[in-house]
Amino acid sequence: MSGTEQLARMFNVLSVETRVRMIKLLRSHPLCVNALARQLGITPAAVSQHLRVLRDAGVVSGIKHGYYVHYRLNTEVLDRWRKLAGGLLGEKKRKVS
Repeated sequence: MSGTEQLARMFNVLSVETRVRMIKLLRSHPLCVNALARQLGITPAAVSQHLRVLRDAGVVSGIKHGYYVHYRLNTEVLDRWRKLAGGLLGEKKRKVS
């Protein structure tokens, strides 16, 4: 996948406010679907749909604890996205005269 394709995918995943809020919540600690639903004020089914997109993009992964799956962030992917976005949005280097 080219750099521009990766950027487009990243911005597509982050284009939904609920997904951005989920990422912010998961920065603190892993959470299950029901905990995310309570904190976001949406249904568990809606959380699951957003988690599917985040999982497909590699942003989150799940770890099964008994009957529940706790989701956590993949910091390697987020670091890669930070670099990609910085390359696109960062300042241009100025020539020194």
